[in-house]
Amino acid sequence: MTFPEQRPRRLRRTEALRSLVRETDLAARHLAAPLFVKEGIAEPVPISSMPGHHQHTLESLRKEARELAEKGIRALLLFGIPARKDPEGVQAWSEEGVAQRAVSALREELGDEVVVIADLCLCEYTDHGHCGILDGEDLDNDATLQRYRRIAVSQAAAGADLVAPSGMMDGQVAAIRAALDEEGFAGTAILAYAAKYASSFYGPFREAAEGAPRFGDRRSHQMDPANADEALREIRADVAEGADIVMVKPALPYLDVIRRARDAVDVPVAAYQVSGEYAMIKAAAERGWIDGTAAMLETLTAIRRSGAGLILTYFAREAADLL
Repeated sequence: MTFPEQRPRRLRRTEALRSLVRETDLAARHLAAPLFVKEGIAEPVPISSMPGHHQHTLESLRKEARELAEKGIRALLLFGIPARKDPEGVQAWSEEGVAQRAVSALREELGDEVVVIADLCLCEYTDHGHCGILDGEDLDNDATLQRYRRIAVSQAAAGADLVAPSGMMDGQVAAIRAALDEEGFAGTAILAYAAKYASSFYGPFREAAEGAPRFGDRRSHQMDPANADEALREIRADVAEGADIVMVKPALPYLDVIRRARDAVDVPVAAYQVSGEYAMIKAAAERGWIDGTAAMLETLTAIRRSGAGLILTYFAREAADLL
């Protein structure tokens, strides 16, 4: 019997051999943990659709951040939920806003031990739940940019290392970069939600951040899931406007876009494994349909393999324990 000269199974025989030739590494340093802080609550509130996650008080946020840092997580993405909302979302740029106080608290607690990323949008702060200023029922792109400028400066003043505009407004990176530079925050970096799709995987997040739109949807500004070439145009535009990191969101349904982004630009590429991706794995694991731990690590490895240098994931704590 003739045997093939190439026998790939030779290098799969033991875990030591598999580890020796493993092509993609996954470590805690590749992960960023999203966190929610809510104004006006006395204790953390569990998020029913995201088991293991909470809307935090400032004190519980400090504790959670410290524990994550001790596990090797080096980046935290912060979402604020104000007690009061209005048509413009003025709490988003208030010096005493919940997000600004939370950024300052994390900076005080952890110094430069972690990278503090402030999500920059209006959906959690407006009473209508949309990502900007409305003109009737339409988003006014340029009026929204003026508010984004104010939010960015307030977040940088509070101590954010990166601001992360997620509204998908045209020209948002250029407007924010100019505002930061004008106000003396040239060292504050921008992580741009460069290719954010109008996805069906955001449902649990909207419970967590209390930012679901009161009417309509976000298809006029978030990307059509069918389009990949358009994503490259968005990503290149954000880099040209001054983005320091670009991000694709969601992650697993858009691995092809992450790969194309990694090949197309010479800045770091991030991916956001969103709330629906997390909830699906958790729900299937709770029912015994899949091995939740194995599925978590497999999906995170797939996102890394596609080209993401940073993964924002609700699995950050669990994965760090294993990695």
